[in-house]
Amino acid sequence: MKTYSQLPSQPISKLLLIGAGLIGGSLTLALKKAHAVQHVTGVGRRESVMREALQLGLIDDFVAPNTPEYTQAVANADIIVLAMPVGQTQAVLRDLLPHLAPHTIITDAGSTKQSVYEDALVVLNDKINQFVLAHPIAGREVNGPSAALADLYVGKKIMVCPTAHNTMEQINTVVAMWQATGGRVYELDLQAHDAIFAAVSHVPHVLAYALMNHVANDALCDDKFAMAGAGFRDFTRIAAASPEMWRDVCLNNREAIVADLDAYLAHAQALRNQIAASDSEALLNEFTRASEKRLAWGKDKE
Repeated sequence: MKTYSQLPSQPISKLLLIGAGLIGGSLTLALKKAHAVQHVTGVGRRESVMREALQLGLIDDFVAPNTPEYTQAVANADIIVLAMPVGQTQAVLRDLLPHLAPHTIITDAGSTKQSVYEDALVVLNDKINQFVLAHPIAGREVNGPSAALADLYVGKKIMVCPTAHNTMEQINTVVAMWQATGGRVYELDLQAHDAIFAAVSHVPHVLAYALMNHVANDALCDDKFAMAGAGFRDFTRIAAASPEMWRDVCLNNREAIVADLDAYLAHAQALRNQIAASDSEALLNEFTRASEKRLAWGKDKE
């Protein structure tokens, strides 16, 4: 995995943000704080959300999709950031395509990369070189404009996943943008990205949703929730994340997620059998190995 050294950056003149929630809003707040962008125009499905983003300073103005103002904003944009759920990629790109200027770079912040690339290739065709894929490894369990933080990306990993279509200048523009947020930028190929994040991000979200619903469906759910402590709270924290976003992630990275989920379920079944058999030694070995790995990983993160 390649690490990008710090690049000199020129302030982005005009940035078009599609999706002014936690991820996109935190990006523009960070860029504004670093004086790395001059003007941000927002595009969103709901005017109320855009007005909230404007009031909070995430954007400087907003336009409605498929209006004359939208056409002009797309044509004038230096960078267009896609920060909406990944399931909307094709539809959003189809709206952008007729108005896209040759100098404009499109990038995204989606949690899956292969499916986004395939969607972009279908729509953009010979303009696919203008799309540089990226994924910030940061988030919170809340969403919407009010969840955005200017320091969300400080010290966080940002994955840039260029393809053979991109020029070095285009890649460096996106890298410099993310570096301006305080993030540490790495390069990862599309397939490796999706396999890795299925294991360490997507499956954990699936498990958090499953555990939350498992307890919520129980006849004693009120008592169980009342008695739940830090362990349950930490495990299920991410179940409060955007359902629409995570539905799209699961559908767009389904092969990697299903493969990893099957492996996890096999491991869970083995643990279940050890518990049922009162296999003290096997359980101790499993728990000791996991504890040692977690402690070592925790030290690496310090």
